[in-house]
Amino acid sequence: MTQSATASDPGSDEDWGPFGRPLFDDPSARALSRVGVVDVGSNSVRMVVFDGAARSPAYFFNEKIMCGLGKGLHETGRLNPKGRERALAALKRFALLAEGMGISSLTVVATAATREAEDGPDFQAEILRETGLKLWVIDGDEEARLSAQGVLLGWPEAKGIVCDIGGNSMELARIGDGKVGKRISTPLGPFRLQQVKGEPDKRKKLIDRVLNTAQAQIKSTGERIYLVGGSWRVIARLDMERRNYPLTVLHEYRMTPQSLSDTLDWIAASDLALLRAKTGTSNERMELVPLACEVLRELIRILKPSEIDVSAYGIREGLLYEQMPPRLRQRDPLIEAARMAELTSARIPGFGKKLYDFLLPLFKDADKERLRLIKAACLLHDTTWRAHPDYRAEVCFDNATRANLGGLDHPGRVFLGLSLLHRYKNSRSGSRLEPLFRLLTDQQMQEAEVLGKAMRFGAMFSIADPAEAGALRWQAKKKVLELALTPRGKALFGEVAQARFSSLALAMKATAKIIDA
Repeated sequence: MTQSATASDPGSDEDWGPFGRPLFDDPSARALSRVGVVDVGSNSVRMVVFDGAARSPAYFFNEKIMCGLGKGLHETGRLNPKGRERALAALKRFALLAEGMGISSLTVVATAATREAEDGPDFQAEILRETGLKLWVIDGDEEARLSAQGVLLGWPEAKGIVCDIGGNSMELARIGDGKVGKRISTPLGPFRLQQVKGEPDKRKKLIDRVLNTAQAQIKSTGERIYLVGGSWRVIARLDMERRNYPLTVLHEYRMTPQSLSDTLDWIAASDLALLRAKTGTSNERMELVPLACEVLRELIRILKPSEIDVSAYGIREGLLYEQMPPRLRQRDPLIEAARMAELTSARIPGFGKKLYDFLLPLFKDADKERLRLIKAACLLHDTTWRAHPDYRAEVCFDNATRANLGGLDHPGRVFLGLSLLHRYKNSRSGSRLEPLFRLLTDQQMQEAEVLGKAMRFGAMFSIADPAEAGALRWQAKKKVLELALTPRGKALFGEVAQARFSSLALAMKATAKIIDA
């Protein structure tokens, strides 16, 4: 726990308990607002403007153009002329948009296509001349490092191998303990594989040779793989389609090697036009999917991963992570994002911590992972108060399950959403959201209901601070839920509060008991 700050020591942490000091109030964190980056890749050119002050980045602006800059590069040695023209037009637009948003510095990086093309330097000069943007061409090692940092931004505990596929290359990087280790760049991008003439067996031999060499260098067998890149994301989205998976959020979507292999077989036997229509994938992206499938199949066979996970964060988020001070990097992205949401959207910012402290006696046996979800729920419990009362519960659920949050797996999203649903609504039966509940066990649904009904009671028991009105005591063995009321609390414990306390006790299958504090 951090120590208390004094007026003479403004740099030290105030006693914020398990939440920690809100770093987005710090000047070094506020400087991360409106961070603009552009990724000039072999297939796409994308501009993202982050509001990264809360550790879990918010996407203030996000636009992508599928330029195909590296198409045909292996054959001609030059950038695709049409792709170069489209990329220049996109960068002209992005430079003007950055100016309009007041972004003083726009970081522009280019990867495999520009660094390998003989006219890459000429392209750099043209971009500088026509747009004023300095195009930083990074090598494969740096590309792998930045992509891996992007994974760490949204997944601080990640450990295993990051695999980032682009149009002309595929990078591998080892991550663990919050650090990036060994990196390798390979020529296994789909554009490159398009130039391999002959039967698929010839591509397979090339892929196997490259991956066996990479495996010997990075020494990975049986570890988790984190997939980064548009082609991988399309395959993961198709895996969801095949499995009829209820939550189409790609970040932290997890697949077993067998399930993914089944999906690769399914894609190979399917009509790609139909799959493209079902998933809303662009023609340019879907064109590369079969070749990406060939690489992924061999990646599974050679690296023998224990699990394959999807990261929506990559090189662009890695550039943001690069600018974060170390103390901000160390923070939990989920908690920091929830705190920012409370600061900007709650009726009473700061009440979430008081609510958490009041409810904590009910969760004495909760592990670290469950406690962080409880913290996040308390911070988010009142951030949708402006929604229509008839839809507030569902808006809460949607915000938790579909928001761009790091550090949150899919069962965690649904647990958080369900607890917030019960913050506003006693029953979940008959909800359009029911298909998502199957991502939780019966016990997890019960625990989410208890948390939601506890917030439902605590949030209205006392508007100032529920601890001033009473204290909760949970006798787990006796199944007795006590509320010790202060003199002030007795006046606050009106009919609605009584009903909500009784509902909480019922959800806990406990006997409700009121005593004097």
